[in-house]
Amino acid sequence: MSVQAVEYEVRRVRLDRDLSRTAVRRLLTDQAEYGGWELSRLRRYRDGTREAWMRRKIIRVRRRDDGWPLAADLD
Repeated sequence: MSVQAVEYEVRRVRLDRDLSRTAVRRLLTDQAEYGGWELSRLRRYRDGTREAWMRRKIIRVRRRDDGWPLAADLD
């Protein structure tokens, strides 16, 4: 059995300073709930803009020689 490192897909989102805190929270919550993203980092700059780093796991399925997934991989 080998241990594999977890791979993540990363998305950087720049948020305008005119967005309220409620609007930012709603946007990030929707991304997490419907897109499978999690907030990795949120930074606010002096000019009021925010930058959010979001990530989600990359799930890879190993396949047998005949193209079907292994039963152990589906758990």
